[in-house]
Amino acid sequence: MAEVHEKLTTSGLQDRLQHRFDQVKLLELALTHRSFSSHHNERLEFLGDSVLNLAVSRMLYTALSDQAEGDLSRVRANLVKQDTLHRLAVDVGLTGLIRLGDGEMRSGGQQRPSILADALEAVIGAVFLDAGYQAAEALVLRLFDKVAISPTMTAAAKDPKTELQEWLQAKRMQLPIYRVVGTTGAAHQQTFDVECEIVELKQTQRGIGNSRRSGEQAAAAAMLQWLQEHPPA
Repeated sequence: MAEVHEKLTTSGLQDRLQHRFDQVKLLELALTHRSFSSHHNERLEFLGDSVLNLAVSRMLYTALSDQAEGDLSRVRANLVKQDTLHRLAVDVGLTGLIRLGDGEMRSGGQQRPSILADALEAVIGAVFLDAGYQAAEALVLRLFDKVAISPTMTAAAKDPKTELQEWLQAKRMQLPIYRVVGTTGAAHQQTFDVECEIVELKQTQRGIGNSRRSGEQAAAAAMLQWLQEHPPA
């Protein structure tokens, strides 16, 4: 009965996504947390993050045609941040569908914003692999259909990753490179050690977080601190 129930709820999710998977295993993988299996959704999350950023960038390029690049970057940061993705994941019904290990399940992982946000990115990556970029972009546009988008979103406080990106763009430097260099702790309580690299400055800084996303923010904050203390000539 449990297997039948899982198939039914996965089918319902496909209805809500308005995408029927030819490769349903991709959707199942997107909903699998690392605490459940060594074959988990983090690679799909990585892919979906890039697809999401491109789709949102194009959406904003069209919707906010009079805004400068810096303004578009700040609005995009508001749209792809964890809080926004968490709300969209709840709206589309991911809560309760993510496969978690027992420890993560007992600690409330089904409602954890970072897990839900990451799973949504993994689902976007799964759609991309299943049907191509146009299908994934269409999904992103449907997800954000009811999200109010306006230039006033630029007034929101910048997160460290956005601030670092804008600093580098102003200096005509490449965007930073983020790498997970280590993980520690039990599967349901892992911490991520993330490295941030600025190639032109031959500089790396590291940060720790309870998710890849928060680790990247911590690494970006460390890099900003370093830049304040060692301003380039």
